[in-house]
Amino acid sequence: MSSTEQVRPDVVAAIVTALEETDPSDLPPDATRAEKDAAKDQYLSSLVAGRAQRERQTRAWELLLTRSHDEPPSWRQLFDELPQSSVDQLGELYDALPEGAQAEYARRYGAPVSA
Repeated sequence: MSSTEQVRPDVVAAIVTALEETDPSDLPPDATRAEKDAAKDQYLSSLVAGRAQRERQTRAWELLLTRSHDEPPSWRQLFDELPQSSVDQLGELYDALPEGAQAEYARRYGAPVSA
């Protein structure tokens, strides 16, 4: 990219939206190579971030569901069954916990500083 070539954020956003929606009808016809590259980088970064968050959510559920239940357990019941090692790990995964689990964690231990 030359130093005089400007990347227009609205064009980049439009390209990212077209990629996310798999709909090329709104692609800006005057998008530059730099704008297309910036949009591709932004789109791929969001995919990687989304995958990482899903992996964190999966790990949180693995920690929460320590055994099978005949009836759906309450958040209180799930937390009552947790070993301390799982509680510590859930603190690190706080942002990936479902809302109810976050509330129960915060009620018992306080919200982690990083949350």
